[in-house]
Amino acid sequence: MIVSKLFRWNDVKISALLAGVLLAGVGSDSHGEETVLDTLQLHGFLSQALVITDHNDFFGPSSSDDGSFKYTEIGANASLRPHQNVLIAAQVLSRRAGSDGSDARPKLDYGIVDYQMLSNQHRTLGVQIGRVKNPFGFYNQTRDVAFTRPSILLPQSIYFDRTRSLALTGDGLALYMEERLPKGVLRGQLGVGEPQAGDDLRSTLRLDTTPGSLDPKNSLIGQLRYEHDGGRIVAAISAADANARFDSDTPAFSNGDFFFKPWVFSLQYNAEKWSLTGEYALRNSGLKEFDNPKVNFDVTGESWYLQYNRRFLDDWQWLIRYDSLISNRDDRSGKAYEASGAGPAHSQYAQDITLGLQWNLNPSVMLAAEYHHVDGTGWLPLQDNPDSSATRRRWNMLLFQLSLRF
Repeated sequence: MIVSKLFRWNDVKISALLAGVLLAGVGSDSHGEETVLDTLQLHGFLSQALVITDHNDFFGPSSSDDGSFKYTEIGANASLRPHQNVLIAAQVLSRRAGSDGSDARPKLDYGIVDYQMLSNQHRTLGVQIGRVKNPFGFYNQTRDVAFTRPSILLPQSIYFDRTRSLALTGDGLALYMEERLPKGVLRGQLGVGEPQAGDDLRSTLRLDTTPGSLDPKNSLIGQLRYEHDGGRIVAAISAADANARFDSDTPAFSNGDFFFKPWVFSLQYNAEKWSLTGEYALRNSGLKEFDNPKVNFDVTGESWYLQYNRRFLDDWQWLIRYDSLISNRDDRSGKAYEASGAGPAHSQYAQDITLGLQWNLNPSVMLAAEYHHVDGTGWLPLQDNPDSSATRRRWNMLLFQLSLRF
């Protein structure tokens, strides 16, 4: 599914739009409901993980004796074609990832109406409206479905779980194209609208204790992707300009703006039995226009990873990955950050060595396990580690996951 970052509507409005288009499409079918309903597809998935760490907490009290079971993903989706050029698709997701579990309330994950105004052997042009997954790197659009991930956790340097709401979805309008070339396929996507700005973003920006609201503003996101020789080589460039406004309810604390301008460069080579994937990102972000200069900041972070997957015995695969995160390219070691009294130096970076194993018992059941050795705490969830000074620089993590789908 081709998606992008878009106008912010609430769940009720988007659901009403989808229902209205669906009813109109069914009603206009001269052959009756049976033809349209033949295109209906229903799918679902469930994943449950156990997280164990020797120090620090990840997705719940993972450093306790029994580990944490507070990493659960449950989703159901449906799609329908009321017309050969129109697709309606939506997914509801319940996701618990540590904290108090309040984020496990079912939410509209995506909901789109897709209209293709041109589709032939050479090219496709289309437009989508609704709530959609953003085209960000290789994995963002399907990151909540365990069967589409190469590992239990995606590389945290680029696919942040602690600020996932900003990158995950948005509401609005997107244009997409696909050009089929003699030796490959070129795809382009461009969206305009407003991103999601959840509590995880407020917490990361240290605005969660200040009365007020963080509301998204008009934003842009785009991706250009090329697949050569049936997907043997895949390359992509993703970029975004995401913005939000903080309106303070405290006279002593002024209003201000948040901005996030990432660039992600992605490259993958796929052979019969193995794949090599690398992504590199520059992330410019900050706060501005606040009266207190200590609140404002403008930093550029750097992220990259290199990942090798090997498939064997038809239904097994293993993975090794090195993942690097630097929060500020001008302060790679975090020493200046620590000297300012803002927190420990190791909270500004993370280098993660990951070993993973997956076994597909059948097309509907998957078991996975992985080990992480991490130097730094740059991507630790703040909700699970509110006191950064109590965290350990070097730590280890084990994850086990059972995933089902239908």
